Amino acid sequence: MDRPSALEDPDYAAFAWARYRKLMLWMTLFSMVVVAVILTLLKTSIPSLPILIMVMIFVGLMVTLLLTAALMGLVFLSSGSGHDESVIEIDPVEP
Repeated sequence: MDRPSALEDPDYAAFAWARYRKLMLWMTLFSMVVVAVILTLLKTSIPSLPILIMVMIFVGLMVTLLLTAALMGLVFLSSGSGHDESVIEIDPVEP
């Protein structure tokens, strides 16, 4: 009844965290491409856009996209490893 989480196994935990880091690397590269396209479109449509505004847009978009990717990645990591099920068995939620 008390099934341990797959993340408690050191080998599987190393595999799962490596997969999470790979996901974050790809999301970082994808986010940089998307933000570069957005900044290019903004610069072509508003030629007098100050560099400071472009830097703030870059930082804001990157933080937003990477935070979203990190949180969703952690949800997938938790669900895919069976960690959610092991916690529910320990502390079931009453309907």
